[in-house]
Amino acid sequence: MRAPVFDAVIHAPGRLQICAMLSAADEVEFATVRDAIAVSDSVLSKHVKQLEDAGYLKVRKAAAAGRQRTWLALTPEGKAAFAAHVSELTRLAGIALG
Repeated sequence: MRAPVFDAVIHAPGRLQICAMLSAADEVEFATVRDAIAVSDSVLSKHVKQLEDAGYLKVRKAAAAGRQRTWLALTPEGKAAFAAHVSELTRLAGIALG
């Protein structure tokens, strides 16, 4: 794991929720993430793009049940960045509660 570091890309509430969901699974369908964090398709797409541009997320499109579906997954770099960010938040919370 990387050293604790505050990551502004991950820290935005929507992206933090996305990373948390994806860290617990190999991959999650776009619609499942959208519904879980209660945002529109366009808002989720913007968050996905920012995470993808940072190299933290990969997108896979595949046909399933006659429809095009989009699957999201954290990259190894994304998993490491999320773990480091959570570690830094935990450290900061410890200072505040200290």
